Amino acid sequence: MKPRRRVGSLRRQLLTPLLWIWLLGMTGAALGAYELSRTSANAAFDRSLQDEAGALAAKIIWTDRGPLLDMSRQTLELLTWDSTERNSFALLDERGRVLAGESGLPRPDLRHNSFAHPVLFDGEMAGKPVRGAMFSLTSPMLDRLVSVVVVETRNKRDRLVRDVLMAMALPTLALGLLTFALLAWGVRRGLAPLREVASEVARRAPSDLRPLPTDGVPAEARPLIERINSLLLEVKDSIDRQRRFVADAAHQLRTPAAGLRVLAQELMLEVRQRGGDSEAQLLPLVSALLKSSDRMARLIGQLLSLVRSQGSVALEAEAFHQDLRPLLREAAEPLALQAARKGRSLVLDMPDEPVIAFAHSVWLGEALSNALDNALRYGGPHICLRLRDEQGGARIEIEDDGPGVAAADLSRLAEPFWRGERADTRSDGGTGLGLAIAYEIITRLGGRWTAQTRPELTGFRLVWQLPA
Repeated sequence: MKPRRRVGSLRRQLLTPLLWIWLLGMTGAALGAYELSRTSANAAFDRSLQDEAGALAAKIIWTDRGPLLDMSRQTLELLTWDSTERNSFALLDERGRVLAGESGLPRPDLRHNSFAHPVLFDGEMAGKPVRGAMFSLTSPMLDRLVSVVVVETRNKRDRLVRDVLMAMALPTLALGLLTFALLAWGVRRGLAPLREVASEVARRAPSDLRPLPTDGVPAEARPLIERINSLLLEVKDSIDRQRRFVADAAHQLRTPAAGLRVLAQELMLEVRQRGGDSEAQLLPLVSALLKSSDRMARLIGQLLSLVRSQGSVALEAEAFHQDLRPLLREAAEPLALQAARKGRSLVLDMPDEPVIAFAHSVWLGEALSNALDNALRYGGPHICLRLRDEQGGARIEIEDDGPGVAAADLSRLAEPFWRGERADTRSDGGTGLGLAIAYEIITRLGGRWTAQTRPELTGFRLVWQLPA
């Protein structure tokens, strides 16, 4: 079977495509802005270079000694001075000799002189890229030709492109971040009802099968919640049918089981009255029959208790905050006498001050009786029932010094009818339901269940923590 691909969160699935679209759009916008700003800046500065070349050409006068540039020194300084750019010019004859200005300027091929308008070109001067314009003209007699070359570095162009990009990129970035923040907030707000449903499920006990709330759930998720609710109702109906069947069966079996026990007792009396060889032969069989009937009656009673503890709605309704010491004392006294008759000890250890917790008098007593009975059946000679006041509730410990339970089996203690390895060969009278009933009661009261065994301690310890 092909393994399923792990899917990320819904928020990520919604925002990731939008992020990629925004990044691609931002990249395209940045490239477009760069090209637009570069083209616009070049066009503007190129026109300025052409104007400068044309203005210099207009200052050329023709004399007997040749062409001269009729400009004052101040005008030349203003033309070539710039705090951020290096501007230079040169007046060249038809052989490329410098008649005025700065030598060493880059120049295009003089065979492509332009007489109609200045020619633009790119070059390099002093290791830096420059942009230039050349304008050529002839003397009135058409016997002389000169060219005006004006060049400038590209600093202002690059700075203008950078400023335009920043002016476009920063607002776009800020707007994108704001948009994603609003989208993330909107997605989080839209998913909040689903998180509330998940929290509601996490807070519930495993036995709570009420329908999940659909108030405020988005329309897209409502069919899913409604389907889950229908499944919960089906599971609840199935569990209720099973519980009713077990309860009805156990209730119906109580009468024949009680009759069987009475008949077994009468048969034992009859065998003892007859005496003789028949008593020696039949008494062990009748005793075994009486023990089996007692065990069957106990099993039926435990089944009824398990069904009532699982399905009782009044368990939480009738529970209240109370002192647990009388409950522990009432549950421990009869079992302490039973332990003493067997040569064992059951010690009750609790403080003098009240220990208040949320509990149901009858059901907590049932849980304690089942746990102590389990300790008497399978534990060692010494059993301790301990009560401690904890911040936020009460702590109940049932501890014995018996053989303990295998660590791998601790998680199975609350399973109905589980009695450990080779439970079918035991004759201890247990039913495998005592701890299952106790676990159901403690969890229904909102408590926590912990089991510890060897080698952490000398035997086995069951810990219940009830809320205050």
